[in-house]
Amino acid sequence: MHPLDDTICAIASPPGGAARGILRLSGPEVRGCLERAFQAEASVEWSSLRQPSALRGSLWLGPAIGSRLPCDVYLWPTGRSYTGQPVAEIHTLGSRPLLEAGLRSLCAAGARMAEPGEFTLRAFLAGKMDLTRAEAVLGVIDAADPRDLHVALGQLAGGLSEPLGQLRDCLADLLAHLEAGFDFADEDLPFISREELDTQLAAALEVIDRLARRTSSRQTTSDLPRVVFMGWPNTGKSSLFNALAGRAAAIVSEHPGTTRDYLSAEVDFNGQKCLLVDTAGIAAPEDPTTASPEAAAQAAASEQARRAEVRLVCLDSSRPLNAWEREQLAGEAGRNVVILTKVDAPGRIDSEVSAILTSSRTGEGIEQLRTRIAEAVLAARRSSSAVVPGTAARCQESLRLAAECLRRARSVLEAGSGEELVAAEIRLALDEAGRVVGAVYTEDILDRVFSRFCVGK
Repeated sequence: MHPLDDTICAIASPPGGAARGILRLSGPEVRGCLERAFQAEASVEWSSLRQPSALRGSLWLGPAIGSRLPCDVYLWPTGRSYTGQPVAEIHTLGSRPLLEAGLRSLCAAGARMAEPGEFTLRAFLAGKMDLTRAEAVLGVIDAADPRDLHVALGQLAGGLSEPLGQLRDCLADLLAHLEAGFDFADEDLPFISREELDTQLAAALEVIDRLARRTSSRQTTSDLPRVVFMGWPNTGKSSLFNALAGRAAAIVSEHPGTTRDYLSAEVDFNGQKCLLVDTAGIAAPEDPTTASPEAAAQAAASEQARRAEVRLVCLDSSRPLNAWEREQLAGEAGRNVVILTKVDAPGRIDSEVSAILTSSRTGEGIEQLRTRIAEAVLAARRSSSAVVPGTAARCQESLRLAAECLRRARSVLEAGSGEELVAAEIRLALDEAGRVVGAVYTEDILDRVFSRFCVGK
């Protein structure tokens, strides 16, 4: 267990010589330690201090040195501090031997040496920050360049915990509606319709998928951005893939379903290198228990689309839109680039869809598409705030499991099974989301997170 009822101390300034150094204390006996080791210039009634205070004086360095060290003490005597406990910082000369002597003096006065990350751990256990913000503190410390610092500061400001908090609130509300329906089943009261429940589950699933993409992108910063073709069979995806790749990499046929796997090629779009991916055409869903090449191709296409920074949604200009295509047009406008293909074919249908007009046969629109892809990838990379490495490594599995729970909940709902099963899946998703922010945690998780910190943080 992590004790909270003792007082800890550590050197809080970086190692090496400096004009100023800092000793930090946290715990219930901070004022008692200061009263025994620190002598203020003016008389102080330690027990009566209730407001943050700045005190000038000196710190006793123990009998081995036999002198006092001039210093300033900044005291937060109540729980309104970083750790949620009384906290003090002693600012003095930056000499390492003097700081270590001051540390020994504070330990003799009743404190103990802090473990790595113990100050931030106490802040987490006091509810001052969630686990993602605590890991962001480490990200700020370890930042190797301005990009890393920007990511860590964004996460520290709530860039990950806020959407997760909203997600957990949404799932908790859905669960409350369902359980109210169970409690008052005889009253025939419509707490939430099945249509509204499915809509909110789909929205929650999209949030989790978006967060999963952010965490996975941080783990693979050296990977090329992924640009993925999507569309109904025989909409000209493979022909466009070949035109953009500059070679006949994909098989092109007038028969739908030729592409059974996904193909990829590294392509440079106006200086922006990307991994261009061609996938199987979207088809009517099969029985998920059926193991067939078509089902495997659909699963691979869905996975590639989920991982994509940019999705190229291809629409055949020679036929009307179907329901799936209309759904894509109403989806993520920021991540989708809509393309009308085969604009040179006879029988083209005039469409009000805002899209890039292309023809793989004549080359029409290909350069415009290259420029648009480069812009979309750049925008996706800029808008992705990502997360610090420790958070990415820790929360990927929880986000994946939460997404699986919500997908099962939607499947159960679609099958017309009992809403008790839907509620059970939502509870599991809530638990997994809670593990990311630290609302659900174990001692082992805390040890793994905070052992990476340095002492004094």
